[in-house]
Amino acid sequence: MDNEKGKSESKTSLRLDSSSRFWKTFLVILAAFLTFVGPTYMVYLFLSILNLSYVFSMVSGLILFVAGLALIWYLIKRKIIS
Repeated sequence: MDNEKGKSESKTSLRLDSSSRFWKTFLVILAAFLTFVGPTYMVYLFLSILNLSYVFSMVSGLILFVAGLALIWYLIKRKIIS
């Protein structure tokens, strides 16, 4: 019985606790970074500094933008952002 209780507590402790103020703030900042800063900086980094192809840099920027929008959608759905 105690073993089952320990397993359930460890499973819940591994989940992201989005009720804390720190995680809410962190997720909002991460969503803003992924949506606005990530795509522009990564495209610049890949094109200018690393000299990678234009298509690869644009696709990576698009992926970061979509990830940011998905995180914003998740935060709105969970009512972390109202």
